[in-house]
Amino acid sequence: MEFQNDNRGTVPSIQRPQCIFAPLEVVCLQFVNWAIFSCVADRFSPIERSRIMRSVLSKNTSPELHVRRTAHALGYRFRLHYERLPGKPDLAFPARKKVIFVNGCFWHLHKGCSRAKLPASRQEFWADKLGRNAQRDRQQLRAIRSLGWEALVIWECQTHDCTKLHQTLRHFLM
Repeated sequence: MEFQNDNRGTVPSIQRPQCIFAPLEVVCLQFVNWAIFSCVADRFSPIERSRIMRSVLSKNTSPELHVRRTAHALGYRFRLHYERLPGKPDLAFPARKKVIFVNGCFWHLHKGCSRAKLPASRQEFWADKLGRNAQRDRQQLRAIRSLGWEALVIWECQTHDCTKLHQTLRHFLM
């Protein structure tokens, strides 16, 4: 691995491998049996991409805030990041025994969504990492349901349609 010097110090120089689909199919299908990811060209430099990825939050994301505002506008009160349940659901309604997870399409591999594509570089790493995220999500949902709670997963792309989100939350929380 080569190193290059930028204004923040020495960082590893990341070289983009060519897209090779055969090994990727094997890696992806081990974890996610529903898709073979295509290569997505990165328009940012490795240093800029690193900065962007470091800034991604796990709590209080825009989609999560949108869901919270909608639930609150419907008159529901909830607990945030409820630590008493597996996976710390984004919104918990203890009196109703219902939880909502707000998942990013990329980070949690939303099936069939255009945002859930692997980056062009380090595809084996990303397939492994995102596959583990999806597997952990399934385990957490099973654990929550085994405790007698109902769970709803709202995907980032589903938060763009306010009317549909409003109807989904109302139907789930009744």
